[in-house]
Amino acid sequence: MSLEESIEYFSVLGGLRTSTGIGYFDDLFTMVQTEFIEHFMRFHALVRPSYLLERPYRELLMTVARGDGKYYSVIRKAKLSESAGEKYINELVSLDILRVEYSREAPLKRYPKQKLPKEQRTYRIQDKLRFVQPFMRFWFGFVAYYHNELAIGEGGAFLENFKRHYERLPSLIYEQLCNELLLEYFQDKEEIVSSGSYWNIYSEFDILAVTKNNKIILGECKYKDRTVCKNELTKLKQKADESAIKVNTYALFSKSGFSKELFGMQDEKLLLFDLNDLKILL
Repeated sequence: MSLEESIEYFSVLGGLRTSTGIGYFDDLFTMVQTEFIEHFMRFHALVRPSYLLERPYRELLMTVARGDGKYYSVIRKAKLSESAGEKYINELVSLDILRVEYSREAPLKRYPKQKLPKEQRTYRIQDKLRFVQPFMRFWFGFVAYYHNELAIGEGGAFLENFKRHYERLPSLIYEQLCNELLLEYFQDKEEIVSSGSYWNIYSEFDILAVTKNNKIILGECKYKDRTVCKNELTKLKQKADESAIKVNTYALFSKSGFSKELFGMQDEKLLLFDLNDLKILL
């Protein structure tokens, strides 16, 4: 497989602990159609423990898979009380189904008596919930919603929805790989003490890394079938300004390369990485 194909297949099948006997297909869509429509029950049996397919676990996991994963937003959208939601989430974490990605956002209040603007007074810093296995994210993000139709061999709506939104799956895998690539790139240059996705009251960023000397590297990952142009860098800079992030280096990652204009702007303050650069991780 090419690196792109490997990422896409892993985003659907990653984490399966049982051999499924899947052969090679011409493309991801053909594989998904053949395996998850024609052989639905074979994969259905791989979702363990089986009670994850029932309420309230199913609704909770579907909400994580189909949204931004913010802890208390997930509980609210799954229509659970906070105490019940926390209990189920703790269980899912202990089962190694979910993991918690902790927020690195600083509290809005810098001192106890500080008065916040009215629109910020109800804001709540939230951690994020992530799936441990890509397969489980795929199942609860795409398959579970169409369970009844797929069980009787009707997969048209499922496949149409998958084709429209499947990029959400490899995009997250690509983002995680890009974070590892950035750590590798800086290994012999400057120690990175904190890295990963970052979110705050204003915006979300694919990668924010902090070095031992408190320099900030801000990254954007684009898993698209088109080159990344200067306007993507401009938008990233605007988001950084809105969040009052003082960036030392910007890093752009693109599956399909960059415009000539961006290539001409490369220096120590702008790093560009394409899909081929990920080979260093192999």
